[in-house]
Amino acid sequence: MPGTGDPTPITILTGFLGSGKTTLLNRVLRDARFADSAVLVNEWGEVPIDHALVRESSENVVVLAGGCVCCRVAGDLVRALRELHFQRLEGGVPPFRRAIVETTGLADPAPLLATLVEMPLVAARYSLAGVVTVVDAQHGMATLDRHHEAVKQVALADRLVVSKADLAALPAIAALEARLGGINPGAAILRSGVQAPDPATLVETGLHRGGGRLADAEGWLNAGAYRRVGSSAAAHDPAIASFVWSTPEPRAWDDVETSIATLLELRGDRILRMKGLVNAAGEPGPRAVHAVQHTLYPSARLPAWPSEDHTTRLVFIGRGLEEREVAGILN
Repeated sequence: MPGTGDPTPITILTGFLGSGKTTLLNRVLRDARFADSAVLVNEWGEVPIDHALVRESSENVVVLAGGCVCCRVAGDLVRALRELHFQRLEGGVPPFRRAIVETTGLADPAPLLATLVEMPLVAARYSLAGVVTVVDAQHGMATLDRHHEAVKQVALADRLVVSKADLAALPAIAALEARLGGINPGAAILRSGVQAPDPATLVETGLHRGGGRLADAEGWLNAGAYRRVGSSAAAHDPAIASFVWSTPEPRAWDDVETSIATLLELRGDRILRMKGLVNAAGEPGPRAVHAVQHTLYPSARLPAWPSEDHTTRLVFIGRGLEEREVAGILN
């Protein structure tokens, strides 16, 4: 269990209607390594967690076989997280090391991510461990064509899972994966069918890990997967822009933070996600930064650079986002 002062890592599991989120979630919960998890779902009837319910802890919380805690989110994630936190402190539910939030198929994950920063009680007790988006191999291409929510779910992901891969032809899967890579170049893509990905590759995919650990910063950023500002754009989804802005010169952190805040204030509605490593003048390691739309997460000071490259790199995924405007504000 996380220490008293350690925030509990939260994984957001999202994906469009029928994509296979619950199947993937059940596979994670069957793994003994992840039985001590808290799972937040929208309604019991909509999400058939296939563990036997052991006992009710309250109207909204039940304890599942193996010690997993399952919480019904009736439209208020903050209340659910608060209830789980205090029940854990009081011994009303078994200790849990992590939380997994399964969104509805039509949900925009961005407000959930903002909640983890903007609500003081939540921000003090929980930290984002990553976003996993499930895409149906059979219908994913058509879903991306028809529903902008599905495109946004892909854009916000740290990890992409192509589900039902055993039911689709390999050329169709390859075309879908190419499109997913065009929308979100930095996210690793895994396939799930008869054989499922190792749950360990899904539960903690972001910068912050359980026990106060941080991921490898270079791997988390994966800036090399993005094209540089001004280079030719991919044509998978013309409305979605993904690129990296960089500068070799160290800068005062206050100046960088102000520039990013200005950018988010002016164009946050067009920025689906931003993350990066900043060379802050006078600091031994980089600052890791992460933003979703208008919300800037607290920066993380890393003790040392993960490589010889000390360039400031900010990667962006946006909708209708003008690269030259971004560069003009940051320069």
